[in-house]
Amino acid sequence: MRLISYLLNLVYCLLLAVVFPIILYRVLVQKKYRSGWSQKFLGNLPCRDEDRPCLWFHAVSVGEVLQLPPLLDQIQEQIPDVEFVITTTTHTGFTVAQEKFPQYRICYFPLDFSWAVKRALQRIQPTAVILVEMELWPNFVLAAAELKIPVSIINGRLSEKSFRGYWRIRKLIGPLLNRLHLIATQTENYAERFRSLKGNSDRIHITGSIKFDGIEVERDNPLTAELRSTFRLNTAQTVLVAGSTQSPEERIALDIYLEARKYFPSLRLILVPRHQERFEEVAEMIKSYGLPLIRRSEQRQGDVSTLLPFSNSEAPAVGLLDTLGELKACWGVADVAFVGGSLTKRGGQNMIEPAGYGTALMFGPNTWNFKDVVDALIQHRAAKVVHDQDELLVTLLDWLKDPQTAASQGERAQKFVLDQRGATSRTVNLILPLLMNTKVTSCERAA
Repeated sequence: MRLISYLLNLVYCLLLAVVFPIILYRVLVQKKYRSGWSQKFLGNLPCRDEDRPCLWFHAVSVGEVLQLPPLLDQIQEQIPDVEFVITTTTHTGFTVAQEKFPQYRICYFPLDFSWAVKRALQRIQPTAVILVEMELWPNFVLAAAELKIPVSIINGRLSEKSFRGYWRIRKLIGPLLNRLHLIATQTENYAERFRSLKGNSDRIHITGSIKFDGIEVERDNPLTAELRSTFRLNTAQTVLVAGSTQSPEERIALDIYLEARKYFPSLRLILVPRHQERFEEVAEMIKSYGLPLIRRSEQRQGDVSTLLPFSNSEAPAVGLLDTLGELKACWGVADVAFVGGSLTKRGGQNMIEPAGYGTALMFGPNTWNFKDVVDALIQHRAAKVVHDQDELLVTLLDWLKDPQTAASQGERAQKFVLDQRGATSRTVNLILPLLMNTKVTSCERAA
């Protein structure tokens, strides 16, 4: 095992040397990756000495973090003295986790160097480690096995693209999967892919997706109502929300918005860029169209919104949701939703949230990360795939002309979401037995 770890360390160091100029550029110019270096490279996570059960949940980014609340609540209801440690990989995920779980330890996940992962495990001393969806690192799994700490995957998914990549290195991935205590997958298709990679079948369970259990379906929830007020929306208006967008999808949304307003002047647009570092860029883009702008960040801070004059055919203000962790509630103001990333090579984001509100839903063809959900939505006639800007505009105009058709599709989408619920309870029932093996040693050994 040590030889494997040394070889992996060597490979990681070589890769780090190759990408170091890019990392340096992003740190100095883009001001990214500026926090958590000690935790990532050295495994200096907070030292835990408490003699009570502890579950370490690793949620890569924002999407995985937002899946945790109902899961943690149910576990704590059954075992009140359980302690949670939550790690993330991205800065945005870390920020959202701090906002959502101020009562828990929030840390960065260590990079997969043997010294970092072993030190992190020794300092946290978790009863078990739970990986949300799929974030499998060889040195981490091997170090946990050496310390007799069970590692499991919950809400597991393995897209066709990822499966093909793992298949090429199945001689490495297979033994790692066999070291996992359990793999709880969202669908039978995902389970079969894990089995094909030689994961022990008796450790693979199909629970469904916990994403459905945490989905808000009531539009009158407090945060959605606050956002409606922030963006000055009224019931006479039809609202298009373009969320999790990536370049050039914001420009596409603005173009179709202006074209559609020629025929439907009551249309409003809310833009929600996927990445925090693009908020300023998108704000300037909206202004370049001569459109008034309402930024959520300014409203939250109590500032007076600096709206531009109505210089573009007296168009109302475009809303920009430039805060983290609020897209989930923002979908609730939408009559029509476009899920971004789906017209770019990066791939589309979570479309379950707008579906839960009963929104007329559309997205582009690049949705491989959610293929099973997309297939189900299409099968239930609960979503529309648009392949380019022209199709997006045609679909929007069709729905604006025939709002009942749009409403019926939204109703089917919401029913689909409601019918999928229950995965959280099934997942909790698999996790609880892990807490029966609580063993805490002195953290000083890892200091």
